[in-house]
Amino acid sequence: MIQTAFLALCVVFATPIAALAQRPALIPEPREFHNGDDISLARGVSVTASSKDAEDSFAADDLLAFLKAQGIEHAGKGTRIYLLRDTSSEGKRALTDEKLTLDAPMQDEGYVLFTSKRGVYVVARSAAGLFYGAQTVKQLVSGSGDHAVLQGCVIRDWPAMKFRGVHDDLSRGPVPTLEFQKRQIRTFAAYKMNVYSPYFENTMQYASNPLPGLPGGSMSKVDAEALVAYAKQYHVTIVPEQEAFGHLHHVLTWQQYANLAEVPVGAVLAPGEAGSLQLIKQWFTELAAIFPGPFLHIGADETFELGQGKTAAEVKERGLGAVYIDFLTKIHTELAPLNRRLLFWGDVAMNDPALVPKLPKDMIAVAWHYEPEADFSKWLDPYTHAGMETWVAPGVNNWNRVYPNNNLALGNIQGFVAAGQKAGSTGMLNTIWNDDGEGLFAEDWYGVLFGAAAGWQAGTSDIAEFQKDYGKVFHGDATGDLDQAQLALMQAHQAFAKAGVEDARDALFWLDPWTAEGQETAAKLKPSLDEIRLDAEHALTLIAQARQAGNLREPDAVDAMELGARRMDFIAFKFQTAGDIAGTYQRLYQNQSDPETRKHMSRDLWNLSGANGRCEDLRDGYGYIRDLFKAAWLKENRPFWLDNVTAQYDMAMQLWITRADKLRAARQQWEATYTLPAPEAVGIAQQAAK
Repeated sequence: MIQTAFLALCVVFATPIAALAQRPALIPEPREFHNGDDISLARGVSVTASSKDAEDSFAADDLLAFLKAQGIEHAGKGTRIYLLRDTSSEGKRALTDEKLTLDAPMQDEGYVLFTSKRGVYVVARSAAGLFYGAQTVKQLVSGSGDHAVLQGCVIRDWPAMKFRGVHDDLSRGPVPTLEFQKRQIRTFAAYKMNVYSPYFENTMQYASNPLPGLPGGSMSKVDAEALVAYAKQYHVTIVPEQEAFGHLHHVLTWQQYANLAEVPVGAVLAPGEAGSLQLIKQWFTELAAIFPGPFLHIGADETFELGQGKTAAEVKERGLGAVYIDFLTKIHTELAPLNRRLLFWGDVAMNDPALVPKLPKDMIAVAWHYEPEADFSKWLDPYTHAGMETWVAPGVNNWNRVYPNNNLALGNIQGFVAAGQKAGSTGMLNTIWNDDGEGLFAEDWYGVLFGAAAGWQAGTSDIAEFQKDYGKVFHGDATGDLDQAQLALMQAHQAFAKAGVEDARDALFWLDPWTAEGQETAAKLKPSLDEIRLDAEHALTLIAQARQAGNLREPDAVDAMELGARRMDFIAFKFQTAGDIAGTYQRLYQNQSDPETRKHMSRDLWNLSGANGRCEDLRDGYGYIRDLFKAAWLKENRPFWLDNVTAQYDMAMQLWITRADKLRAARQQWEATYTLPAPEAVGIAQQAAK
């Protein structure tokens, strides 16, 4: 390693400002933090790495690029920022002068960061530690240009869990572009996550099995290799998950693979079919050549059809757990030449804890559960008691919702990751699922960043502290308005739950209020509709205020938050409006002989079906949100699948256009005959009018 003797040659200009009374907003929170005098960056900065190591140079360049984006000039006579290895003479001297140590637990990914009159120092044993220290430097900077200030401090920091990552569903609709995946990698790394796990059912392209991976809707080898190379710079390992047992419906619908299905056109591979292991080996041999990391994820969750078809007799004789574990063991044996450790989901084998010890000990059980719980031992004990390594997989609770339910997500992440740390779990995969096909990753950053914090920080992470820091750290929002907007959306979810409908689901967004199910739901929601709308609209107001206050970072995430708030508000507005339309028409119909009602009959019917009428309100609402959704989708995803979602918007718009036409015809009938058709004739059931 080549050293540079710059310390003795540099004159450092660092202007102290009064030290702050408390720790600044940081995600994750560092293990040890002490305040110091702030440093003005008005004269610019220089960033120097003590070695010629390419990884250290990358960390320096990455930090410098961030500072430049804040309007902070690169200036040799400005504040010096030093990135030093603790094995270098400069690093040793810096630590000795400040009486600081880099202890054994800190050596893999930890760092020491301190400020002094001589500048800002980051000292680490590893390239990853140096990079993570540089990410903390970014968060210590507030203001921009001549007003930029770096919070003075002394930090010693290292992670609680070795592997900290995000598991991203690429198989239920949205397939991100390579550019967006690179953005994900940059952001994961900025918050000290080191694993990205893309989830494949039929959305990875394989040379050996080209049919399932649809062109335009799957990831190519070229893109995957480019992403691996890009992620390496940011100390992120890609752990591909290819389902190898269940969730394979889109593979098994091809005639070529039909004979491998447990049940016809099902989703589970039949363990007894020789071709099943052959297919798995072909897939994972290609994956291992593309993704050089130490892990491969074989999935194997929710194998609901096992025992219902070809294995029925064997499962009846030996039990489901035995058949399942035997097949996992065979997969392990088949893939052993690849020299990778295999991860698998822990939801099936956990139900037969006596058989878990039969699994190969070098497999890693990924325990998953997505609700807050007082005790998570049920999901971990079957594996820890068998001496197996475990990772924990909480979830951001985005699936099937118009916006993630962070009431559930934060509690689940907090409790499960803390339980995993206590149980000795070495990794955390925060999961994102797109079961509804409508998922937008930009909506998920709140839960993703709390997962980053929980995986890095030791013990139980503080939700309230995170909620106070998020807007400032992620968006650069000094007003606190975006933090309050997130809380308002959480309150809106609670208002849905209070009404007995769980939370703001996509199904509610699409549900026709005049169907039998819609009428039943409307009755439940009615007491909470005003509250839901006020919460959602409060969030929209706060978002607007935050935008007005200044330039926000991560604007796409702010746009996605706005979209979520608008969809929540529209759900409640739709049920209010549909109820008003039905109730008004029913009243007009029942009172059509009343002289006072007859005076305003034509006008009242016009208000339902004419220009700016209530039916148009619903048509317009779906149309506007459709356009927002499409724009948000294309910022991160390929066009693939988008039409499946926008078609629902178009159908919903057409529904209310058709109803407006029927009500318009009813008005024309009134003007011609002074009679109205029955509510049922215009699509209004009796119950809907109540």
